[in-house]
This record gives sequence, C-alpha cells and structure tokens, in this order.
Amino acid sequence: MKFKVKKKYLLSSIQAVSTAISSRTVIPILTGMKIDVIQSKIILTGSNSDITIQSHIPIQIDDEVIITDIETGTIVLPVPHFPEIIKKLPEEIVTIIVEENFKTVITSGKAVFTLYGQSSSEYPQIKIDEGEKQLNIKCQDLKTLIKQTVFAVSPMETRPILTGVNITIENNLVTFTATDSHRLALRSFPIQSHHLDPINIVIPGKSLQELNKIFDNNDDTIHMELLNNQVLFYTENTYFLSRLLSGNYPETDRLIPTESKTVIDVFTKDLIQTIERAALLSSPDQNNVIRLDTINQNGIEISSNSPEIGNVKEQLGAISIKGEEIKISFSSRYMLDTLRTIDSERVQINFTGPMRPFVIKTPEEENILQLILPVRTY
Repeated sequence: MKFKVKKKYLLSSIQAVSTAISSRTVIPILTGMKIDVIQSKIILTGSNSDITIQSHIPIQIDDEVIITDIETGTIVLPVPHFPEIIKKLPEEIVTIIVEENFKTVITSGKAVFTLYGQSSSEYPQIKIDEGEKQLNIKCQDLKTLIKQTVFAVSPMETRPILTGVNITIENNLVTFTATDSHRLALRSFPIQSHHLDPINIVIPGKSLQELNKIFDNNDDTIHMELLNNQVLFYTENTYFLSRLLSGNYPETDRLIPTESKTVIDVFTKDLIQTIERAALLSSPDQNNVIRLDTINQNGIEISSNSPEIGNVKEQLGAISIKGEEIKISFSSRYMLDTLRTIDSERVQINFTGPMRPFVIKTPEEENILQLILPVRTY
C-alpha cells in the first residue's frame, strides 16, 4: 500500500474519525484507525461499540489534485500515535508506504517515522450502502434539532431509553423529543419525505452530540437512512453510523398541558441573566431551586434562599403577564439549560398551577416546546 496526500486533507479526515476511537473499547483492534486505499479515494474509519465515523478523501476536488502515487491496500494504525505524527509533520505533502508485516513508513520533508500497524482483517466489517429511502435535511436544521433537545436526555442508565432522543418522522414533519422525566424538550421541522414510511427510533444522546461536532458546514444537505438496528447520517465524504436504543420511548404527549392559567412574555436575555444571579445563592443540595412570583400585571420576582449562605430577590419587568397570579419553584439549572438553547429574543412561559408542569415556547416558532416540572418547597 502506498500513497502521497496533502497534509491538510489527511489531517481533517483524521480529526473527523478520531472522536469515534476509544482506548477503553473491549475490542483491541478498535483502538486503531483503519485506512483503506482504493483507486478513487482514501477511506479513514474510526469505530467503537456505539458509533462509526468514516471520512473519504477524494483524489481530486475541482482542479486541485489531493492524492497521487496510489497503490491500493488496507491497514490499521495505532491511535493516538498516527494522528499526532501527521499533526506535527513539517511539509504539505505526506508519503505513506506500508511494507512487509504492516511496517508503515511516514515521510514528510526530512522527517521519517516508522509505525507498526495491524492487519485490518480483524476490523469489524462496516457495510454502508446508501439506499433509496432516506431523509434529506439541511445541516443547520439538524444541528438546531440536536441543540434544542439533546440537553434534556437522562444521564442515568437506570432507564436506558431515556438516555436517547426519540426521533419520529410522519406527515412531512421530523420531530426530536428528549426527557429525563423531570423536563422535556421537543423540536420539529417540516421536511419533504415522499418515499419515507413513518419512522420512530431512539438515538443515544452521546451519539447525537458527536454527530453535531463532525458536520459543521451549515450549507450541506445531510442524508439520513435506517439500517439494521442502526442509523446512518452522511454527506458526500463523511459518514456517521450510530446504534439505536431498543425499547419503547414513553408517550410524552400526555405530559404537555393543553391549557394555561398564566402566560408570561419576557425577554430571553434578561430572564437568563436574572436567573443566573439568583442561582448564585441557590443550594446545590436541593437541585439549585429558585422561585418565581408574578407582581401585578407587569413584572416578576426571581428569588432564592440558602439557609447557610444568604438569599437574593430581583424584580424583572415583563413584556406582558396574562391570567392568574403564580408562585412557583423550579430548578434554575433546568431553566437555564432550556433558555440557552432558544434562538429568540422573547420567550413565552405558560403555567397551569404551582405544582403542574409549565411550558416554554417562543412567540414566532410553534415547532419548539420545552417543559419543566416544578419543585415542591414546602
């Protein structure tokens, strides 16, 4: 096996697949990075028990030649040694030659490294075939779906299904839902899915966080396709494969109140900053609980109390308050997690009572909904 490649393209692909490689895997071969050289491209693969990432380097992009002197072959090289070597090489062109017994010579300028690789025959076969039935979604929309839901997955493995995000596709609408049983985040986008049957799957939250990192070009269209117990997201040169969680996701629709007794309209930034200050004196032992009280029809008071440290009260003007007075306590951390994902100058908070879940929406976007359960403080 042999090839010459421009360093920046090789390094970019290495960085993309490295996030899937873990030294803690129970399959020793997966601690390395697989490299396949074929006549038309170089394919780098990293994998663990949850995700697989492939990055393809084409021979040429437009008029720029990226790879030359190709002799096909396959090998697994050790990580982190291989990525660190490529990162530190002095010249733009990198030459890699695999000799007998998988001895690999990496040359750039006057720097010459020798690495001892492994046969890729033991590397799990990862078959990625794009089929006909797929969802096409803008990268920016996919990143928004992830950002506005994945924070609400459960970090606890006691209910594994809640560590994932429920994705449904039906009636030309893709919906991401996440809950840890104390809060719920829901975000939808309209799509064109002429050939898709209804879909209901659960993807691990950690997988979606990694997916969010590797697709960074908001102008790209990302294709999504279901495989056997897995889901594939891909663009022209990047492939991301994740396992699915098994089990039935809880029916969350019944948690969402259908009416509200109090509606508060407030500027998002002002509310975030006020809650951040109140949280300074909230007690971590009691889930950083703070309290919200309405004041007449034009303001709210945010307060917190820590018996051993002190207390804080701050009044905040509202755009509008409609309905009954409300006095309610909730986790400042849950509220801040929610507000920081909302890309809107204003939020609308709908209350149905001091011990009922309350809903956070934005005035201009009906396809986003965040729900938080209050905390009893007496």
